[in-house]
Amino acid sequence: MADLRLGYLNAVQLIGRLVADPELRYTQKGAPVCDFRIASSRRYKNRETGEQQEETLFINVVAWRRQAELANDFLKKGSAVLIEGRLRSRQWESAQGEKRSAIEVVARRIQFLDLPQAGTTTAAAPASETDEDYKDDGAVDTPF
Repeated sequence: MADLRLGYLNAVQLIGRLVADPELRYTQKGAPVCDFRIASSRRYKNRETGEQQEETLFINVVAWRRQAELANDFLKKGSAVLIEGRLRSRQWESAQGEKRSAIEVVARRIQFLDLPQAGTTTAAAPASETDEDYKDDGAVDTPF
């Protein structure tokens, strides 16, 4: 069993709606970064009561470079999106000295799902063309 080698897979696809307007900022090196949060729901039938129920997750999403700028320009609270990316864990210390952590999605591709309004043009945040576009600000992926 010790000779068993497993591959690495860190991929996620989500559909949801933005719960607030996206926030665009720039790194010290000038790279655009856009943060936003989506709500993604699933419906299921409660086995005990037979009633339909809904579970909603709120997920933080980070987009980089041109994708970040397009997300900031075209998305707003309530926009429907499909996100493809990878999960990343972050840790930090709050102003009160408490240790905090979060899991977020680093977007590789953002597909805008809303129908365009009459008289407007559509845009899509393109999939990254190189792995370099997909890397965040200096983070290094390492196997566990």
